[in-house]
Amino acid sequence: MAIRTIVWGENIHEQTNAIVRSIYPDGMHNTIADALNRDAAIQATTATLQEPEHGLSEERLAETDVLLWWGHKDHGAVDDAVVERVARRVWEGMGLLVLHSGHFSKIFKRLMGTPCALKWREAGERERLWVINPRHPIAEGLGENFVLENEEMYGEQFSVPEPLETVFISWFAGGEVFRSGMTWRRGAGNIFYFRPGHETYPTYHDATVQKVLVNGVKWAFNPQGTYAAIHDAPNVPVEQALEPIEERGPKLHEAGEAGYR
Repeated sequence: MAIRTIVWGENIHEQTNAIVRSIYPDGMHNTIADALNRDAAIQATTATLQEPEHGLSEERLAETDVLLWWGHKDHGAVDDAVVERVARRVWEGMGLLVLHSGHFSKIFKRLMGTPCALKWREAGERERLWVINPRHPIAEGLGENFVLENEEMYGEQFSVPEPLETVFISWFAGGEVFRSGMTWRRGAGNIFYFRPGHETYPTYHDATVQKVLVNGVKWAFNPQGTYAAIHDAPNVPVEQALEPIEERGPKLHEAGEAGYR
């Protein structure tokens, strides 16, 4: 069964900016989904900010294995209820790829628990991405490094938690460096942040970038499926303790009563 994937796009710049529209006439989300769908192991569809529930209903997310997220212009317009819904699914095992300016998205900041801030410069400069973890599945099929001739600069410090793994580090023509490919695990869910993807450059048409995204989806996929029990916090009665114990002292809750949340 193919990896059920949603590419979520803010879909604002494609409608309001002529340069972006000329590069991505069908939207960045569709360009990315088309690239993913060229791999038989992935079945990608799209969702956008403008759709009801941003295209991410409870029912649709329940049937999603991996979600990709690109946002920039209006992170604040994303409904908080949808953010919590996505976070819940990540905890349960849905994979998440956060792309480029999605570092400031509500969902990424929610899952990281940090500001996710960085330095930046929009000058179309060269970016060289070094593969510093060549044995990682996300780096499969890549060389020692690859170059994007025009990209927006992101520079350290990037205020995110220490990652599980760092796969890529970028160097920019202006001299800055950036940890441009990092992974985390939140609950049962795998998260991959991938830096390239400024909308005024044809980054998502690049074959190597597309290869990274395909690899990222496959890495983030959890074949074990949904782990709904991660939300449970059962009150274990004394008589059900694994070893016999004697109840001692006062307590707030009756046996089996739910805890406070």
